[in-house]
Amino acid sequence: MQFDHLIPVIRRLALQAGDAILAIYESPDFEVKSKSDASPVTEADEAADALISAGLRAAFPDLPLITEEQADSHALSARTFLIVDPLDGTKEFVQRRGDFTVNIAYVQDGVPLRGVVYAPAKGRLFYTLPDGTAVEETGAFDKETPGPVTALRVSTPDNAALMVVASKSHRDQATDDYIARYAVRDMTSAGSSLKFCLVATGEADLYPRLGRTMEWDTAAGDAVLRGAGGQVVRFDTHQPLEYGKPGWDNPFFIAFAPGVDLRK
Repeated sequence: MQFDHLIPVIRRLALQAGDAILAIYESPDFEVKSKSDASPVTEADEAADALISAGLRAAFPDLPLITEEQADSHALSARTFLIVDPLDGTKEFVQRRGDFTVNIAYVQDGVPLRGVVYAPAKGRLFYTLPDGTAVEETGAFDKETPGPVTALRVSTPDNAALMVVASKSHRDQATDDYIARYAVRDMTSAGSSLKFCLVATGEADLYPRLGRTMEWDTAAGDAVLRGAGGQVVRFDTHQPLEYGKPGWDNPFFIAFAPGVDLRK
C-alpha cells in the first residue's frame, strides 16, 4: 500500500461524507429505519456509505472493502482490507447530540495501520499521516489541501488519578463496576469512536468497552490511537485486538495510554 496515496483519499472521502451527513442532520426531519438487528439506520448512513464506497472502490479496486451498511461485504474473509463505518453513533445522530463520526481504516495482516475519524458536528478531524503517526487537523478542512495539524500523543497517566471516558449510549453496570477498580479523578461520556480519539489526544487515559462492537466501529479509532502511542487490547487476555475475525465481531476491549495499570 502506498500510504502517500491512501491518506489524502480517505481524508477527502471522510470530509465529503461529513458534508452529506450534516446536510441531513441540519434538515428539519429525516427518516429513521431499523435494520435486521434492530439498530437504527438513516438516510445519512446510506448517503455517506455510497459516497465512501464508490471513492474507495475507484481508488483501490483490488482491496476488499468491508462496510457496515453493505451486508454482502460481511461475508468476505480477509486479513488485509479497507473497513468503513460511514456514520458511527447513529443514536447520537438521531438524538442530535453531535457525537457521531465518519470512520475509514486500512487493516494489514489484522492490524489497523492507518485511519481517519471525522466528527463533522464537532468540527474535529483526526487521522494518521503516511508514516503512521496521528494528528488532529484544524482549520477550514479544505478537501484537497490539509490545514494545520497537531501531533497527537497519549498522556502519561497517574494511576492514582485517572481520566476515564466511557460510552454515552451503551453504558452499563458491568462497565461501571470495572471502572470502579481504578482510582478515577474524573470521568466523561462520549459517543462513537471519539472515545479512542480522546485517549489519543491525552484528554483521557482509559476507555473500557464491555459491550458488543464490530470491527468497523473500532478500526479507524484504533489506528489513530496506535499512531498516538496508545494501545487497544482484549479485555480477557490483554492481548492486542486483532482484525479480520470471522463475522467481524469484537470481544470486549480496553483502550488506554501505556502506563495505566490494567485490572483484571
